Amino acid sequence: MFDLDPAFRPVRLRGGYLPLEDLGLIGDGATAALVGLDGSIPWMCIPRFDSEPLFCGLLDHAHGGHFTVAPEDLVEARQRYEPDTGVLTTELRSATGVVRITDALVLRSGADLTDDAPVARAELVRSAVVLSGNVRLRADVMPRGGGQVRALFSGLEIQAARRPDLRLHLRSNRPLTALCDTHDLGQGDRLDLVLSWGRFHRHHRFDAEAMLRGTAEAWRRWMTHFSYRGPEESLVRRAAITLKMCDDWVNGALVAAPTSSLPAPVGGIRNWDYRYAWIRDAAFAVFALRRIGFGGEADAFLGWVLDAFEQSGRPRIMYNLGGSPVPDEVEDFELEGYRRSAPVRWGNGAADQRQHDVYGEILDCADQWLRSGGELQPPLWADLAGLADAAGQAWRQPDQGIWEVRSEGRVFTYSAGMCQVALNRAAAIGERLGLSGRIAAWRAQADKLRRLILDQSWDEDAQTLSEYLHGGGSLDASLLALPLRRVIPADHPRMVATTTAIAERLSAGGGLLYRYLHDQSPDGLAGGEGAFVLCSFWLVDNLIAQGRIEEAEELYASLCARANPLGLLSEQIDPSTGEFMGNFPQAFSHIGIIASGVNMARAKAGAA
Repeated sequence: MFDLDPAFRPVRLRGGYLPLEDLGLIGDGATAALVGLDGSIPWMCIPRFDSEPLFCGLLDHAHGGHFTVAPEDLVEARQRYEPDTGVLTTELRSATGVVRITDALVLRSGADLTDDAPVARAELVRSAVVLSGNVRLRADVMPRGGGQVRALFSGLEIQAARRPDLRLHLRSNRPLTALCDTHDLGQGDRLDLVLSWGRFHRHHRFDAEAMLRGTAEAWRRWMTHFSYRGPEESLVRRAAITLKMCDDWVNGALVAAPTSSLPAPVGGIRNWDYRYAWIRDAAFAVFALRRIGFGGEADAFLGWVLDAFEQSGRPRIMYNLGGSPVPDEVEDFELEGYRRSAPVRWGNGAADQRQHDVYGEILDCADQWLRSGGELQPPLWADLAGLADAAGQAWRQPDQGIWEVRSEGRVFTYSAGMCQVALNRAAAIGERLGLSGRIAAWRAQADKLRRLILDQSWDEDAQTLSEYLHGGGSLDASLLALPLRRVIPADHPRMVATTTAIAERLSAGGGLLYRYLHDQSPDGLAGGEGAFVLCSFWLVDNLIAQGRIEEAEELYASLCARANPLGLLSEQIDPSTGEFMGNFPQAFSHIGIIASGVNMARAKAGAA
């Protein structure tokens, strides 16, 4: 549970790995790092989110590398963020004393986080101060594959064996002689470490405290735009910052998660690289961000989607952060995987799948872009019109669906629904702006497809819409998103019945939902998975729209209570233990915190 002032707790390792719940996130708009409750940084990719990781002990504790600052004989620890910032503090208690480590990926002095401009200094600050007693502090910098070191500019130059492209420089307020060292410190003593991978700051005054202070001030200036009054306000505030740390501030893209290959479940093979931007994330993220005061970030993501679409010449479901194709999926046999859950994968093999929801995602983004004041040039309109025409045919054809199944394609109801969104939004744009095109035909097709979805996917015996357009009664939690995309009203009798069916048949217990049941909906992969967090937030939104406010409020509170003490959520949760599963932190889950909170606040205000 999110806690602004958490108690100390024991540091737990399972086979050398921290639970995902015991990790925190720091970021600078170019990349991100995970900081462990044990003082380690077991994950950091530089210079970008999707670069090869410099530290990836998260995926192999013995060989992946890490940057650890921790006292010997560590007993317990706690973590918290400085309020309204991406600056993280970890307090570690040993048998002889307590030390506080403050971590941040540093932002430029005076940085304006609302600008689409680079503000990252390409520097990591780790600042330790002894709060009480005496500690022997261990400082280990171990890149994956090892590295060589030499003295340079009152610090150390590090040549990482696997990353000859990087110029790494480690500076400190204390003498440095090696990548692994110990420092005997008493109360009030400090150890400041700064790792740089941009230009060397040879003649700059070394002042880690000023770097941390300037970074915190930049975050707090950005948070002055935050606007939300509703349930779980402190968690919604934190979710906004988490999303910002998953955002590429220059390009406007949002990574699905800053990690790769975290398994769902542990020991399984469902290990994917999420360090890319999915088009479908855009519409959900934009809804959430715009409604809590961050219209600039929303517009930047919309603009990125349209730019990527125009540059690629065809709709793709995901892109890298620069709007180019995602690398081919490869397996890394040198790493054992988190808690020995192989394989580790880089790149994503779903990038070239046929997923028909992309038509609706792009046209919905275009509609939102134009409603927020964006301009529509004739070449873009021609491309969007072509997408609408393609959607009018694509819904009849099998695809891999929103869940990116790796089995034979089917005609998924949600995919057909998003083709309806494409036709609807194209017609709306054309009608509103008086544009040329097959406006009337798109409108007629959209209306017909909505009726067809309600009729053909309905299973009278099961009393629910089905995951497949031909019916059959099998379920898929993406049906809960149809009202959110305005395909079917949430209070339509068949949608109400479907909501009830999903809540009962896909229940994992405790308000959690499975995406689908593997014995009824095989996806081409062995093994099961956990409960998918976002699906439960979709259930909250449907309950709100159906006027079931008390049920929605109870479910929303229970979901928020599943966040870790730092307010972070993973992609999935193990229903039997409550442990986090899958890539972490997951942007979609934090979008759910915000969007459902906004919907709840509006519903309660309307009922007052």
